[in-house]
Amino acid sequence: IFLRSGSGKKPDIYGKERNVNMATTIRPELSEKNPYWIERHRYYELKHFCLQYPIWRKSYAMLDGFPSSWPKLISPGRTNNISDPVAKCAMARLFYSNRMDMIERMAKEADEELSCYILKGVTEGASYDYMRIKFSIPCCKDTYYDLYRRFFWLLSKARD
Repeated sequence: IFLRSGSGKKPDIYGKERNVNMATTIRPELSEKNPYWIERHRYYELKHFCLQYPIWRKSYAMLDGFPSSWPKLISPGRTNNISDPVAKCAMARLFYSNRMDMIERMAKEADEELSCYILKGVTEGASYDYMRIKFSIPCCKDTYYDLYRRFFWLLSKARD
C-alpha cells in the first residue's frame, strides 16, 4: 500500500489505512493568561478520569445488592483476616459514588443550567456540534467550551 508521506495515515497490520493523528475537540493547552489554565498533561489526566464515569455507573449498578443467602462472615483462613463481602461491596459502592458525585458536583458548579450538557461532554466525549444537533444545547460554542474549561479547572482543584 502506497500513501503520500505526511498524509497522517499509515497502514495498519491488515493493510488498511488508519488515522494516526490524535484529534481532540478542544485544544489541550491554553494560554497561561487564561483564568482556567491547567497544564496539558493534567488536562489529559482529568479527561481520562471523566471518561471512566460510564464504567463507574455500570459497576455501581452491578453492586446494587447481594443475595440474602450470603454468609455475613467467612471464617478466617491462613492469614487470620476475616472476609466480609458485604463490607467489600459497600466500600466499592462508596468508591464509585464518590467519584461520580465529584464529577456531577463540578459540572453543576461550572454552570447549573448547562451541567447536563457539560456532564455529557466530559464523560462521553460528546462534542458541542453533536449536542447542538442532538439536544439543541442552549448556548453558543464559545460559552460551552469556556464552561468546559472551567469544569476541568474546578475538577483539578477538587482532585488536589
